[in-house]
Amino acid sequence: MNALTIALFVADVALAVAAYRKRKVGALVWLALLCGLFFFTGKVTFLVMGTIAAALLTGQPLFVLMGSLGVLLLAQVSGLGTVDDLTVVIRKLMELAGKEVLLAIPFFVVAGEIMTQGSLARRLVEVMKATFSWMPGGLAVSAVAGCVFFAAISGSSPVTVVAIGSIMVPALIKAKYPDNFSIGLLTTAGSLGILIPPSIPMIVYSIMVSSTTPVDPTDLFLAGVMPGLFIGALLAGYSVFIGLKEKIPREPFSFARWRHDVARGLWSLLLPVIILGGIYGGVFTATEAAAVSVIYALVIELFVHKELDAKKLVGVAEQSMVVMGSLLVIIALAITLNYFLVLEQIPDAMVEWLKAQELSRTSFLVLVNIILLIVGCFMDIMSAILILAPMLAPMASAVGIHPVHMGIIFIVNLEIGYLTPPVGMNLFVSSTLFKRSLGWVIKAVLPTLGIMFLALVVITWLPGLSLGLGEALKADKETPAGATTPTEPPKVKSLDELMKESQQGSGGADDGAGKVKSLQELMEEAKAKESGEAEPAPTGKVKSLQELMEEAKAKDADEAKAKEAGEPENGATPARVKSLQELMQEAKAKDAAGGG
Repeated sequence: MNALTIALFVADVALAVAAYRKRKVGALVWLALLCGLFFFTGKVTFLVMGTIAAALLTGQPLFVLMGSLGVLLLAQVSGLGTVDDLTVVIRKLMELAGKEVLLAIPFFVVAGEIMTQGSLARRLVEVMKATFSWMPGGLAVSAVAGCVFFAAISGSSPVTVVAIGSIMVPALIKAKYPDNFSIGLLTTAGSLGILIPPSIPMIVYSIMVSSTTPVDPTDLFLAGVMPGLFIGALLAGYSVFIGLKEKIPREPFSFARWRHDVARGLWSLLLPVIILGGIYGGVFTATEAAAVSVIYALVIELFVHKELDAKKLVGVAEQSMVVMGSLLVIIALAITLNYFLVLEQIPDAMVEWLKAQELSRTSFLVLVNIILLIVGCFMDIMSAILILAPMLAPMASAVGIHPVHMGIIFIVNLEIGYLTPPVGMNLFVSSTLFKRSLGWVIKAVLPTLGIMFLALVVITWLPGLSLGLGEALKADKETPAGATTPTEPPKVKSLDELMKESQQGSGGADDGAGKVKSLQELMEEAKAKESGEAEPAPTGKVKSLQELMEEAKAKDADEAKAKEAGEPENGATPARVKSLQELMQEAKAKDAAGGG
């Protein structure tokens, strides 16, 4: 231990005593923990855990913790101890500013705030109600559908809960749906905001894994569509079940009402079509799509709906700056910690450790899901992505998991983290929005949380659900229009077909040079040459292999009988039986001599 670690230990002890001076049990727990870390762990481990303890005891925000850890580890472990050496932190921040995809985050935040303050969200909900209210549990189904569509606009889970939940929860309760079902459903369905594209966490994930396993955020966007719709379908099915169980009255379908609401909400419905269609149609990138969403929402709310005034615009700016300021500072300082991990080759070391454990793909997926579910309980999604994604992504690639599939597994696990205490973001948003205690909201989300666990299992073990849509679109792009299918290669003919063709081709031809001789003819020619007889005329019929073998057996039997009688054939030793290779070589030599 050096002077810095000793000073950190003393500071942590002093902070623990000061913070828990009136709670002796808490102070003793902290002292025992700090002493155990100091005396029984190494320098690096204590630097990390001691810094985290100091941040917790003083109530520091996450960006302070991330920046402190990064600078301490670079100085004490990587040897970048001077001020000039630590300018690498500034250079890394400048590199971050050069990442174009980072600009998408503030644009999507602003677009979501504009739609929340305006009427786009409300008109979208009215369309969903007119479309699904005739079904059993139709109003709840329309709430889920509204969350799915709004998620394709905002890219944020808490924003989706506020925008759709503030409209639909009072409507569900008024329609005699149970309070706990209504709030639990909207709290869970709101989490689809980070899975259905465009998604801010997906953009952050692609930035953080870019140094180890690069992933295009556009590929992640596309991969999130089917899993998001799958979870939405499961929640809608649960809504139908509750509607039937509680015998909730249904509204008759009215085409006139549906047409009226679709006309009023047409601009809301067009926004996800324009954004996603533009991205995958190649019209603009994900960053440009975010900028288009801001301009679109602003123009529609100001000049078409005319429901966004100057006061609301000020509120949009305030809320957007608070969200963007906290998020961008955390990302910027997390880059420093990420640089340390790359510099010390920690992801590579973890990959080698994983290979040494010889974990199968299934074992790794089970382990990763357990780790991420636990992390989601104690860490918000951005912190988890910033810290864990750079390490887990290369490990997943090492066991053969597609990088895009791993990204979706990561997002779905931490989407569940929005619903689990003690730091589940959606739990706190719902508790504040609907004026219920945190414990009450936790109990309300338990049924839908079970549905989310089921969806996680399916998404994890069926990679085609995440990758299928992207692979299908890429296959269509790679096959140009009008392209013909390659012709089938010639069929390999069997020996029987070749022999028949040879016999048919030589039937009317001259029996001279060029005819392929049978095995029987070659053997007869060789015997005639040895005995000095003339070359036998070719027989009309080619004997089968079975006939040749029967004749050879009969001849062997005759020779054996003659030998037993003591009468050598023609008074001479029988000629040695030559191999097939010798017979063929002699035949070739004879053909060459005849050709000469």
